[in-house]
Amino acid sequence: MGIFDEVEKMGGAMLGGQHAGAISAVTDYINSPQVGGISGLQKMFEEKGLGGIVGSWIGTGQNLPISTDQLNSVLHCDALNQVASKFGIDPNTLQSMMTQVLPHVVDHMTPGGQAAAVGQ
Repeated sequence: MGIFDEVEKMGGAMLGGQHAGAISAVTDYINSPQVGGISGLQKMFEEKGLGGIVGSWIGTGQNLPISTDQLNSVLHCDALNQVASKFGIDPNTLQSMMTQVLPHVVDHMTPGGQAAAVGQ
């Protein structure tokens, strides 16, 4: 089972089966040209003074939580809206889901504290 399969399985359980596509949407958001993958996401968080939060998700320790307000200050709205539309999810719903899902997705995309190779 690949990393994304594991994340999707975990996300489906977390969301009670609702909008399991949110995991794919979050992954697409991270990999969008506007965000630029894990390194771009990390830069966005650092620019808003939240580097410690995203760093906890990338690192091997415990994932720190993120509030909706903190997440809203970081998100690239155009990318979020495009991804939400692609997956048929309301952008506000996707934002809410991201507070729970994003730390786990980033954690699984960075095993051992480094970005996973594409296709894993």
